[in-house]
Parts: sequence; C-alpha cells; structure tokens
Amino acid sequence: MSGRTRAGVCPERTCVGCRERAVKSELLRIVVIEDACVPDPRGTLPGRGAYVHPVPVCLDQAVRRRAFPRALRVPGPLDVKALRHYVEQAQGCRSAADTSAGQATR
Repeated sequence: MSGRTRAGVCPERTCVGCRERAVKSELLRIVVIEDACVPDPRGTLPGRGAYVHPVPVCLDQAVRRRAFPRALRVPGPLDVKALRHYVEQAQGCRSAADTSAGQATR
C-alpha cells in the first residue's frame, strides 16, 4: 500500500491572485487567446491555464502583480477586459442570488 486514500481527494490549484490553494472547482480557469485572458469556466479550452478565484479582489491582485503573463508563459501584457467583465457579471449574479435567498427565508 502506498498510504494514499481515495476518499475525499479533490484536485487543488493555486490562485494566481492571492496565492492560496483551493479546490479546483472553486477557481476559474484562465487561458490566453490572441493576447487576451479569456475565462474558461468549463475547463475545456486548449492551452496552458492559470487559476484565480472568481472575485474582483483576486483578479486585481493578479493584474497588479503581472501574474497572468508569468503563469501562462507569454511575453508582454495581456488584455483582461473580457475576464474582468465575466468576474463582475458572476459577482453580480451571486449577490443577486444571495439577496433573493435572504428574502425567501423571511
């Protein structure tokens, strides 16, 4: 026996923004398509991927630290407009769902 157990094993990845390890399903995969960072929520796009928590704080930290070009191994700056729009939209949907859930329990 190798000492490894199969129970409760989930793949972990590191967020390039906050550098914290998290379960892969909690993070958003990012890939490069034509010098732009593109969200890959299903994790099926080809190419090297980087992972970030889908919150604006981690995204801002990753951009400020220039983590995307380094993690994705591409030269020069990358456009993050599509990624920022996706994260803000996901954050808006999440907060709307939290608000409606809070109203439903009242």
